[in-house]
Amino acid sequence: MAQPVVDRTLKAFSLLLSYPTCALQHAMPEISAILASDTRLTATARRALRPLVEALSGRDIYDLEEQYVLLFDRSRTLSLNLFEHVHGESRDRGGAMVSLVETYREGGFDPVTSELPDHLPVLLEFLSTCSPMVAQDTLADAAHIFEALNARLIRRESPYSAVFASLLQLAGVKADKDAVAEMLAQPDDDPTDLEALDEVWEESEVLFGPDPNAGCPQAREMLAQMDLPTNPPPQHAAE
Repeated sequence: MAQPVVDRTLKAFSLLLSYPTCALQHAMPEISAILASDTRLTATARRALRPLVEALSGRDIYDLEEQYVLLFDRSRTLSLNLFEHVHGESRDRGGAMVSLVETYREGGFDPVTSELPDHLPVLLEFLSTCSPMVAQDTLADAAHIFEALNARLIRRESPYSAVFASLLQLAGVKADKDAVAEMLAQPDDDPTDLEALDEVWEESEVLFGPDPNAGCPQAREMLAQMDLPTNPPPQHAAE
């Protein structure tokens, strides 16, 4: 069986949004070259990525790790777990996770990671092995999430914002303004208020075991759930 052609740009974005490591720093020259040569991105978008590329290439690894944790681990409104922005704590999130895992398996994709299956770097790695149409359509379904994360990161003057602006370009669509406004209406977390953040993140375990009601939809059909309201009815909240 022929090996799938990997979209190196999506793979590069997967790595840029992953937890910083020395291995990532060593790979930055290659990642930079991939992004600089992709004409699907405008020249403005490619220039906007440079500050992040330079930071990941040259800053102290411990500073990079601390900044990453403050942004993406201690701020629920910047979570890289996409279903967090769609289903919150509802039980629907577990079903969506099961469907996503099945989609990965159907595509022959077996991520070696402890992250949840809806973690954006994991999804981008999977999409890098999919057909261009599936990848673009899936990114389009998440466009409003990318736009909201981009706006929040711009507020914090973070160079990571450029990744989400670039993903919007690859999606090839305009984000739904109402969906973006709904997300941005949620107050930003204070990453320095650890007690409040602990309370926010207390929730039941999300299970990924067999579910007789969970089908095996294609990636776009499953991820189309991202257009659902971000605040589910109270009766579906996880206990």
